[in-house]
Amino acid sequence: MHRFSYKKNNLYCEGCKVEDLAKKFGTPLYVYSQKTILDHFFKIQKAFASIKPLICYSVKANSNLSILRLLIQNGAGLDIVSGGELYRAKKAKCPSKRIVYASVGKTKDEIREAIKSGILMFNVESVPELKRINMVAALLKKRVNVALRLNPDVEPQTHNYVATGKAKSKFGMDIRTLKSTILSQKAYSNVNIIGIHIHIGSQVTVPEPFIKAIRKVKSLIKELKKENIQIKYFNIGGGLGIVYDKEQPQTAKEFASKVLPLLKDLSCKIILEPGRFIVGNAGILVTNVTYIKDSPQRRFVIVDAAMNDLIRPALYGSYQKIVPLKEMRKRKPHTVKTSDIVGPICESADFLGKRRYLDVGEGEYIAVLGSGAYSFSMSSNYNSRPRAAEVLVKGKQASLIRKRETYRDLVDKETNI
Repeated sequence: MHRFSYKKNNLYCEGCKVEDLAKKFGTPLYVYSQKTILDHFFKIQKAFASIKPLICYSVKANSNLSILRLLIQNGAGLDIVSGGELYRAKKAKCPSKRIVYASVGKTKDEIREAIKSGILMFNVESVPELKRINMVAALLKKRVNVALRLNPDVEPQTHNYVATGKAKSKFGMDIRTLKSTILSQKAYSNVNIIGIHIHIGSQVTVPEPFIKAIRKVKSLIKELKKENIQIKYFNIGGGLGIVYDKEQPQTAKEFASKVLPLLKDLSCKIILEPGRFIVGNAGILVTNVTYIKDSPQRRFVIVDAAMNDLIRPALYGSYQKIVPLKEMRKRKPHTVKTSDIVGPICESADFLGKRRYLDVGEGEYIAVLGSGAYSFSMSSNYNSRPRAAEVLVKGKQASLIRKRETYRDLVDKETNI
């Protein structure tokens, strides 16, 4: 459920006409619906209410401070993966005991800062990382909590680039290594191994991979209990899929109904790490049509947004719906020529969509739906393009939550020698 709909042939975000926002703030422009963000967060909260989990929003999905604050104020913790995201978490005033820290390549400086910040725990990806955390903690004369990340070797049925729970991926430990590491707890005098973490991938639309992974961890927890080792936290990760086109992903309620029976008899605090599910369909990318170019092979709708603003189509071959801000006239689809929607960047991969029926002309606006997650957060300055502005809509009120970058911003940190 999202809050983008047509009213009197104009696309609205909640109570705001999107075209008015485009004219006021310029394009390319990210527009987010606060109501949608909170609705999706509360759906997960309600679905899992019986076990009272800690829901740590995945910052990498969309790291805008206003969105982080909104979720924190409503009870969310944060799942971070870098020193920069820790900095954002602190700026957003997230309670330190609601922060969990993943990533396969944490540096000494990042570990040190996280320990000083008093985070709830690290999600540890390897034995070398555990040794490093133990060493840094010893230097700081601290004892820190960690969860070990299991690579459960399950097929998540998603794009290979976002599949993180298969044996060949760089993430986590195999089950034998993980178990032997837990049994070697005494070798790590400045670390408490108190949890197990899994995250099998992103945009997973079916429950079976989650069930397989959770069952593996459940069996491991029971084995460890026989060794008098109590696992206090079980982080089941995130990865719930959303609708971009014709997907029929499980709802939060359906997902909970499948996994709760596996979790209820465990004496563990459960942690979830949703990201895309919360913000994915809460945002759109608005862009203006610069040119319509007809060639012998096809038509190109050239817009002012590009792969630096939204890299998912180029990187993953991802499909996202593209619609005009003015509802298309009631024509039969075959009377509108198919178009490739492309940007101005000097790469053939610079496209937002291909072979789309889109009845628009120069100067009109279009919107790329499903752009709330892994969109602005993955944007860049390629071709020396300033990054877009971001707006958060609450009812009839729209707030600028990130100013558009300027050309000066592009060179501000550079030295002309």
